[in-house]
Amino acid sequence: MSKNSRQKKSSEFSELAREQRPSLLAEFWFFLKHNKKWWLLPILLVLLLLGLLVLLGGTAIAPFIYPLF
Repeated sequence: MSKNSRQKKSSEFSELAREQRPSLLAEFWFFLKHNKKWWLLPILLVLLLLGLLVLLGGTAIAPFIYPLF
């Protein structure tokens, strides 16, 4: 490997390191889109809704949630 090609690879690596990383949601969307794992989306939505119910169940809104179950 010549010195010039090493410098070129080093500069490429430095440029890639300086790039802004995508957010978690953007990365997850990229994963779903390119790996065709669309079946994960309903599972994630249900988990988010359950998490929301747990959060709301611990607050003053709790009496309004009990009739849902």
